[in-house]
Amino acid sequence: MYAIIETGGKQYKVQKNDILAVEKLSARGGDKVQFNTVLLTGGKEVRVGDPLVKGAGVQATVIDQIKDKKIISFVKRRRKSSSKSKKGHRQQITLLKITDILESGADKTNIQEAKSGKGLKIDYLATVNNGKKTETVTETVKAEAVKKKPVKKEPKAEKVTKAVKAASVATDKKKKETTKKSTAVNKEVKKKST
Repeated sequence: MYAIIETGGKQYKVQKNDILAVEKLSARGGDKVQFNTVLLTGGKEVRVGDPLVKGAGVQATVIDQIKDKKIISFVKRRRKSSSKSKKGHRQQITLLKITDILESGADKTNIQEAKSGKGLKIDYLATVNNGKKTETVTETVKAEAVKKKPVKKEPKAEKVTKAVKAASVATDKKKKETTKKSTAVNKEVKKKST
């Protein structure tokens, strides 16, 4: 028996004991979920929905929440602009194992419906590490937070703008005097040579 379900904007053909990677769902590892958006069921008799098959459902167990392979998006605009941009992205996905396909009576089961996990924050480190390792990591983080000491604020330096302005005015006067002297000397040299 097989069924075609729709989740995350995509359609999947599933059978019992299939392992499936779908868009992120709001469920944790070990939870049971049920897909009620069944478009078609097949086996001895094929039932096509209009658009969904009434009373049909697909039950699955969540194996884990993981990230997909990294996709790199590189864009280079040529000629006049000469700009480049490089971005990486890892899509969040949910691994499922299909446990049962129900042709009818799916709406009477007490299993939660599979909902999109958009906006759900998942802690990937806690699922990967063993319980003991995560405890040691949290202990070291707490110890580092205690070691931090408050930074002493130093008094701000007073601004000494008047002295700088006076010095710049004095240097400007010296420059003018030297240019006047050099032009006067040049004029005298020209008169003697003629």
